[in-house]
Amino acid sequence: MLVSEAKRGYILVSTEIEKEVNKLVAELKPSRVVSFIEEDFKLEHAKAVVAESYISESETKYIIIAASTFGREAQNSLLKILEEPPRNIEFIIISPTKSNLLPTVRSRLPIVNGEKLHTIKEVELNLAKIDYTQVFKFLKANARVTKTEAKELIEGLYYRATVVDMLMLSTKQLDSFDRAYRLLELNSRAQSVFAELIMGFAGDKNAAS
Repeated sequence: MLVSEAKRGYILVSTEIEKEVNKLVAELKPSRVVSFIEEDFKLEHAKAVVAESYISESETKYIIIAASTFGREAQNSLLKILEEPPRNIEFIIISPTKSNLLPTVRSRLPIVNGEKLHTIKEVELNLAKIDYTQVFKFLKANARVTKTEAKELIEGLYYRATVVDMLMLSTKQLDSFDRAYRLLELNSRAQSVFAELIMGFAGDKNAAS
C-alpha cells in the first residue's frame, strides 16, 4: 500500500494518471479522498483545491491533484497550503514528469515514482564536464525532434544530471529545466531550447558531483 510518510503528502510521477488515482482511492479507504483530475491544471482548479483543503476534517483527508500539465500561476497559488497544510489534510500530486512542476513545488514534497509507459531516454552528456564537441553533436543530432521527443530529452538530461552524475543542482539550474520545458510547451524551437539549457551549465561552479 502506497501511503505518505510525510504529513504534507508527496508527489507521484506517473504517466498512468487515471490508473494511479483509482488505485489510490482503493488503497486509502476508508479515508476520505477528494480528487481533482484535469488535463491542464489551472488557477481556477487551484482555488478549488484550496477551498476544499480548508473544510475541516476530524480524520485525515487526502486531496489528489492530478494533471498532464500544471500552470505556473496555479502552482504558485498552492505553495502556502503545501508548506503549511490545514489540520488532517495530505496532498498527493500526480504528474507524468517532474519537469511539469516548479522547483518550489518539488522542494515542498517528497517525490516517488509510479507507473510509466516509457523509459527515460539515455543521454550521453555530462553537464558537469561539458565538452563543446559533444554539445555540438547533440544539438545537430536533435535539430529536428518533435516536441514530445524534445520533452523526453529534457527529462533524460535531468535524469542524467541528478541520478547518473549525481549533481546537486542549484535553484538556478532547476529553474533552467523548468524554463526549458515551458518553452517547449510554447512551441519554441527545440534546438534553441537545448542550447540555452546546456550552455547555461558551462562554467557554472555550482555544478559539482
